[in-house]
Amino acid sequence: MSKTEIAIMKQMHRTDDEVGGRSRWRLALGLAGVAGGIFLAWRFGVFDLLTVENIDRLDLWFDGLGVWAPLVFIVLWIVACIFFLPGLAISIAGGLIFGAVWGTVWTTIGANLGATAAFLIGRYAARGMVEGMVEKNSALQKIDDGVKRQGWRMLMITRLVPIFPFNIQNYVYGLTDIPLKTYVLVTLPSMLPATIAYNFAAGSVRTGDFGKTLWYLGIAAVFFVLLSLIPTWVRKRYVTDELSGNEAVTKS
Repeated sequence: MSKTEIAIMKQMHRTDDEVGGRSRWRLALGLAGVAGGIFLAWRFGVFDLLTVENIDRLDLWFDGLGVWAPLVFIVLWIVACIFFLPGLAISIAGGLIFGAVWGTVWTTIGANLGATAAFLIGRYAARGMVEGMVEKNSALQKIDDGVKRQGWRMLMITRLVPIFPFNIQNYVYGLTDIPLKTYVLVTLPSMLPATIAYNFAAGSVRTGDFGKTLWYLGIAAVFFVLLSLIPTWVRKRYVTDELSGNEAVTKS
């Protein structure tokens, strides 16, 4: 090996170390910022309020935030996605606090931004950690195998059929070849039926109008029925044998 080649290899190693160092610093700073936000939320009792029993206190707390209330709610969603917190309670709280329509809007924005944040962390900032998690779990490895066979369809399948936990999916898909744009465009519509169902069901409780309550409950019922039918449709339309380790076949 020539001196030139050795010099190039040394430079490449230094570059890799520098990139890795910057990634670790970005991850550390990002996690520190989010951890600080969680601490403040805990300190001021935000998480204690995220229960149906405390909905009146929660409502008053968000009312006190004024125009900042939607932004705080969206940040809570992002934190939930990054730190594997259950999103169902936050989604229901959104419908109760902001109403069926705006609860759906803010939940859609927050959940998708959170999913995108976790995706980017998995792809860039914490790639080594996520790779280690996937290597130890054969089920998660099937997501990558499925993406290689099905492409964006694998993402749609796992979003619509509850095979893998949502928050874990976000990180794992960061390791796949799926482009960020495709990830966002497939994730958003795939999450929308459940978002509408839960927010309209929750929002119907606090309308104060009997006719509107029935209307919201009807919309929620339609989407809950749709959610129950989607997995069957997906399995018929896209054979998901890759989830059991076999080659997948997509019907034309």
